[in-house]
Amino acid sequence: MTLHRRDVVAELLRERQDLLVIAGLGSAAWDITAAGDSLLSFPMWGAMGQAAMMGLGLALAQPKRRVLVITGDGEMLMGLGSLATIGVQQPANLTVVVIDNERYGETGMQRTHTADGVDLAAIATACKFKRAITVTRDAAPVREMIYGAGGPNFAAIKVADEKLPLVLPPHDGVLLKARFRRALLGESADVLPEER
Repeated sequence: MTLHRRDVVAELLRERQDLLVIAGLGSAAWDITAAGDSLLSFPMWGAMGQAAMMGLGLALAQPKRRVLVITGDGEMLMGLGSLATIGVQQPANLTVVVIDNERYGETGMQRTHTADGVDLAAIATACKFKRAITVTRDAAPVREMIYGAGGPNFAAIKVADEKLPLVLPPHDGVLLKARFRRALLGESADVLPEER
């Protein structure tokens, strides 16, 4: 059975309620948008390798909220050091999910190192994540981690290496930041720090 990225992401975000979501550059951002654009989603534009660190910062700043990072294997390979930092910080409310098609989807579908056996879940385990799994058939255990287990958690979900139509989120970074802050902080998002 082959998992398909859009189906997996839609399942992970089903009935998400107040879950905060950071999506990595490219396909991960398009996947969360295809699942339904949300004010509590922040798709990264132009910052490859930074999704996990954004998620860490958000998890530390909002310890009572669950935070999910959805990214690809190419981006995660670029930012492996972020796993060590997350492991040291131990945010109980953070889950990092890598949608692993073993390809660099944005640059021509070249093979990534995961196609040659690099095990991202083993790396996360070595970086002191509480739970780290690789999923090939069913995303249900990942949903359980996202919505119920104390973290930090990590899941690599193996999916088909298909090229899908783009479903683009808004391309205006200022708009994305402002709407995310307002959805997260309410009216206080519009107050400057020096005005508090």
